[in-house]
Amino acid sequence: MNIASLILYCFIVTFSPGPTNIVILSTTHNFGTKKAMQYTYGATVAFGILLLLSVLLNSLLVTIIPKILVVMQLIGSLYMLYLAYQVYKMDVSKPMDNQTGSFWSGFAMQFINPKVVLFTMTVIPSFVMPYYTDMSALMISVILITIIGFLAFLTWVLFGTLFRDFLQKHKKAVNVAMALFLVYAAVIINK
Repeated sequence: MNIASLILYCFIVTFSPGPTNIVILSTTHNFGTKKAMQYTYGATVAFGILLLLSVLLNSLLVTIIPKILVVMQLIGSLYMLYLAYQVYKMDVSKPMDNQTGSFWSGFAMQFINPKVVLFTMTVIPSFVMPYYTDMSALMISVILITIIGFLAFLTWVLFGTLFRDFLQKHKKAVNVAMALFLVYAAVIINK
């Protein structure tokens, strides 16, 4: 097993902008670090569960991935467009209270986020299972990859926290930019 390739793949996929990371940044920007961390905890738990499901159901999923992939792409794209609309239409002049920064919204997002679903369905079968099949090695892999994902989410929370003043000063422009990134992600998934 090429551990360097596995780690590089995990870092590139989890740290790169995607729907979850953009929502984390938006939540930090609009609702603060505490709400973003609630969302992050939910996203991390779901990320770990998806990795675990990939390990446990890999042989079954291999036969039905094409059918699941089409449905996940459609649902994920529609959800990202919905999120983009929500971010765009936020009234930046009023104090905000929203459920997008909750544990459960972070948790649910992972199951319909095509980037995460595709990553979790491919990383363990591609990098680990060809070399290790015993459950302890697979569980260690799930834990380590989940930690990498959590670190990626924390990086986006930190970015939002460090640049909060700038983001607050340019709130509408930032919301429009984040909405456009979500629309772009929704379109790219279906190419």
